[in-house]
Amino acid sequence: MNSHVGTSTPVTHDQGLRARWNRWADRLTRIFPHDLLALATRGGIAAIFFLSGRTKVEGFLTLTDSAYELFRTEYKLPLVPPEIAAHLAAYAEHLFPVLLVLGLFTRLSALALLGMTLVIQVFVYPDAWPTHLSWAALLLYLAGRGAGRLSLDHLLGLR
Repeated sequence: MNSHVGTSTPVTHDQGLRARWNRWADRLTRIFPHDLLALATRGGIAAIFFLSGRTKVEGFLTLTDSAYELFRTEYKLPLVPPEIAAHLAAYAEHLFPVLLVLGLFTRLSALALLGMTLVIQVFVYPDAWPTHLSWAALLLYLAGRGAGRLSLDHLLGLR
C-alpha cells in the first residue's frame, strides 16, 4: 500500500487520484450517454448541411441561377457537369440532413455526407481542412456508433 508522505494513514486504491478521476468519468458518461450525444451530433451536423442546401434553392427544390454559377466556377468538379453537380449537392444537402434528424438510415446518411465532405475538401476548399475535419469527426462518430435509441433506426430495429 502507498501512503501519503508525512501521514500515517495509508491511501487505498479507492481514495487515489485515478479512482476519483474514473468516478468523475463514470458520472459524465451517465450525464452524457451515447443516445444524447448521438442526438446532438445528428442535429448539429444536419443543420450545417441543410442550411448550405437552402442557399442553393428557391421554394421547395428549384435551384437558383447563382447555384448553377457557383458549380460552374468556384465549386467546379472534375468529370461532373456543373448542372448535375448542383442538383446532386442540393438534393443531398436536403435529404441526408433530414434523415439524420429523424435518425433514419443514420449510418448511410453520415457516410454520404462524409463523402460529400471529402469532395469539398479535395476539389473545392482544400485549405478549409480544420472545418472539414470537424465535420468528418461528427460524421464518423455517427457512422461508427449509429443514431442511438432516440431515433427511428432504433424504433425500426435498424443498427
